[in-house]
Parts: sequence; structure tokens; C-alpha cells
Amino acid sequence: MTTDLAMEMVQRAVLTALLLGLPTLGAALVMGLIMSISQAVTQLQDQTLSFVPKLIVMLAALLYTLPWTLHFLAEYATEMIRDIPSHL
Repeated sequence: MTTDLAMEMVQRAVLTALLLGLPTLGAALVMGLIMSISQAVTQLQDQTLSFVPKLIVMLAALLYTLPWTLHFLAEYATEMIRDIPSHL
């Protein structure tokens, strides 16, 4: 295995991880902004008020994107395993 090939494989793995985490992190970001604005308006500064809704939204985003995530991971694993003989 050459250095270029190893770098390409690491780059693909990192990009895959970012793409798979993006929906959940995006949902947490949007919910965090909404909760921050609502806490600023109502002047309620309890940590639980921002944590619990964010957790629920992240769980919902995970469950909603689970079929796509599993399909994407299966395709990625299939491509990586299929490429093994050509890199030996």
C-alpha cells in the first residue's frame, strides 16, 4: 500500500464520517439556536431546558436518517472491500 493510497482511504473515511454525522449535528445546531433565542426572550437560563429538547431532536434526526445512514455505510463498506484486491 502506498502513501497516496493510504491518504485517499483516510480522506474517504473522514468524509464519510462527516456526511453521516451532519444531519444529527445540524438538527442539534438548529434546535440549540431556537432554544437560545427562546431562553433569551423568556429570560429562563436553566441548562435542562436546552439539553432535553436538543437530545430529543437529535434522537429524532438519528431515527429519521437511519435508513439512509445504513445504506450509505453498506455502500461504503462494499466499495472498500471490493477495492482490496486491486490495491494488493
